[in-house]
Amino acid sequence: MIDFAITDTHVHLLDTSKFKYGWASGAPKLGRDWTIHDLEAASKPYVIENMVFVEVDVDYPQHMDEAEWVQQLADSDSRLKGCVASLPLEQGTALEADLEKLSRFPVVRGIRRLIQNKTDPEFVLRPDFIAAIKLLPKFNYNFDVCIYHHQFGNVIEFIRKCPEVSFILDHIGKPGIKDNLMQPWKRHIRELSELPNVMCKLSGVTTEADHDNWTREQLRPYIDHVIESFGFNRIMYGGDWPVAELAGKYTDWIGVLDWATSGCTPEEKRKLFRDNGIQAYRL
Repeated sequence: MIDFAITDTHVHLLDTSKFKYGWASGAPKLGRDWTIHDLEAASKPYVIENMVFVEVDVDYPQHMDEAEWVQQLADSDSRLKGCVASLPLEQGTALEADLEKLSRFPVVRGIRRLIQNKTDPEFVLRPDFIAAIKLLPKFNYNFDVCIYHHQFGNVIEFIRKCPEVSFILDHIGKPGIKDNLMQPWKRHIRELSELPNVMCKLSGVTTEADHDNWTREQLRPYIDHVIESFGFNRIMYGGDWPVAELAGKYTDWIGVLDWATSGCTPEEKRKLFRDNGIQAYRL
């Protein structure tokens, strides 16, 4: 059992009265309001001291309104210390004005543009996309990389083109756990870990397995490989709540990760479940 307050680097909050979520039609279980108080209840007996909100793919063009809403939430709840906002980075350097606007919200720590739902495999290699990514260090922002495992090839090439940008891989690159696929995901994780400007979130793992029949033993090889590749200084815990509810309770995933790292030192556990998230998102 984790006996200290944790940092959850991947929290989604929804307000259906304020925002439209087109994707929710395909995931009706998630298409309702999800609040910090809901998370507090779902995470017991664990105590979340720090939270990072990650954009929820609101319908365009509501992304700036979402960031402003998160700032308002953060102003009223000190546990919400970071926000990864959304921007259509494929618009290139024209987005610098929007980055300036986001910089007025102290809670914003990074940007995410979903890659997993892009059908064009060259999306991340477009010159405008890369040009926009290269603006992020000016604002001290990270970029959260959310992909499926089959997209790794071009994503690694894209990251190599941006050595000055800090990247955080979401959900360990969404490997094909349901189909027991280890390669080429395993090779790609190792390759990505060799780039010093990349960290990895241990998040969103149960939802890549069979939602109803996964076991902790099935997840263990994926967890072990990420830890072995990145080491305890470049990994962080993420609950991916409420998406993780599709495959179990909040406590199921954190319990699996606690079990998988039971042989680690107290310092290593604190890095994973608390300290690295604070450092990566400057909380």
